[in-house]
Amino acid sequence: MKIISLLRHAKSDWQDPSLRDFDRPLNNKGERVARAMGHWAAAQKITFDHVIASPALRVEQTLKHFSEGYSKKLTIEWQRKIYLASSATILDVVREADTIHNHILVVGHNPGLEDIIFDLVNDDGSYPLRDEIEKKYPTGAYAQLHIHSENWCDIIKHNAALEIFMPPRNIDPNFGPDIV
Repeated sequence: MKIISLLRHAKSDWQDPSLRDFDRPLNNKGERVARAMGHWAAAQKITFDHVIASPALRVEQTLKHFSEGYSKKLTIEWQRKIYLASSATILDVVREADTIHNHILVVGHNPGLEDIIFDLVNDDGSYPLRDEIEKKYPTGAYAQLHIHSENWCDIIKHNAALEIFMPPRNIDPNFGPDIV
């Protein structure tokens, strides 16, 4: 069995309209959320064999702050292909991963990340967390799927179990959408 975790970048700053989307940084709340998500992952004893991430600035900064909270250095494979990519493109990148990796963390953007969940997890009512994600997969949220396969290249639709969904507001209500 393989595990794929999905971390959506934390809240970005929209104050400078002259910046390209790729160059938008995190805002202060985003930095706090990313660090808190790292603390949470460390407390859950979640470990990653491999990290694949979009090189967008907000993703780079999310991983920087996540790593601070996680208290472990992450070796990151920056993949330009997954910047604002579809589920299909992200899964193509994951399918190319070396089989020695058992747990891959993908850090990127929506709608691609949440669409991976919709593509891989059956919508038969057996995964109530999937219903939560259908309502909202907020910035900074983490999801973990167990893939019923021994090889990344064999990932197919509806062949995963959604084991964890952790939006930042579940860690701290101050990270909810109505608090700045």
